Amino acid sequence: MLLETNVDSKSVGAFAPVGAAIAALVSVQTGAALAKTLFPLVGPEGVAALRLGLSAVILLAVLRPWRIWHQANMLHLLGYGVMMGLMNLLIYRAFLYIPVGIAVSIEVIGPLGAALLSSRRRIDLLWIALSVAGLALLPWGTDSHGLDPRGVLYSLAAALAWGLYVMLGSKVAVHGKQAVATGMLFAALLGVPFGIDQAGADLLAPWVLTVGLGVALLSSTVPFLLDMYAMRHLPPSIFGVLLSASPAAGAIAGWLILDEVLTQVQWLGIAAIAMACAGAALIGQRR
Repeated sequence: MLLETNVDSKSVGAFAPVGAAIAALVSVQTGAALAKTLFPLVGPEGVAALRLGLSAVILLAVLRPWRIWHQANMLHLLGYGVMMGLMNLLIYRAFLYIPVGIAVSIEVIGPLGAALLSSRRRIDLLWIALSVAGLALLPWGTDSHGLDPRGVLYSLAAALAWGLYVMLGSKVAVHGKQAVATGMLFAALLGVPFGIDQAGADLLAPWVLTVGLGVALLSSTVPFLLDMYAMRHLPPSIFGVLLSASPAAGAIAGWLILDEVLTQVQWLGIAAIAMACAGAALIGQRR
């Protein structure tokens, strides 16, 4: 009986970080779909302002990042925060024109590209080919006109911002949670004025603030805390593989919350991009 208890506790302990990473992934994509429900009220910039502004207030209050500012490279933190803000503004603009799952699938090409840029291995050609094939499949079956090019361009711009965010994040990672909180502050300073310009006083409506707080918690605060726990207990390769499910999670959240139905061919494209991300994460750790 004691042996069974020990085995069960070990199993639970091993699963907890994986469960945290999966919960963070689901939280982010649920927040993304929930954010789109506010577009008719405050527009994409308004939602980005709510997410960034409320997340910054929460993280500043909890983490008090100013304690590391005297020793940090503030230029790197500024760049990190600006990329964080641009990611949010651009991907929400993309959601305005194309389904959430499609936009997220295109966006993950950014960090994938950042991971592959420094590589010289032949196997990485496979991940590039898979991601390109996946991208080529995404427009199929949408309608006779394909995907709205505006949504695709915004998603590609968000992908570029995400790739730069990853590169800059490696420079400020030494400051841990305080770096994220500082970056969120700079992101809010960038994004909130756009939201105020678009939505004005509508941002303060009780329902908008309530849903906006939910978006901030689901998209930033909760997954950030879960990711920090998961990354402390999981190898980077396993964490990267779990993260590669982002496109599929985004598509499922879009279907459940927004009734965004994708074709089988589009699902195949999403799967190809997810496989490319997972492969790059797994093989990349074996160098």
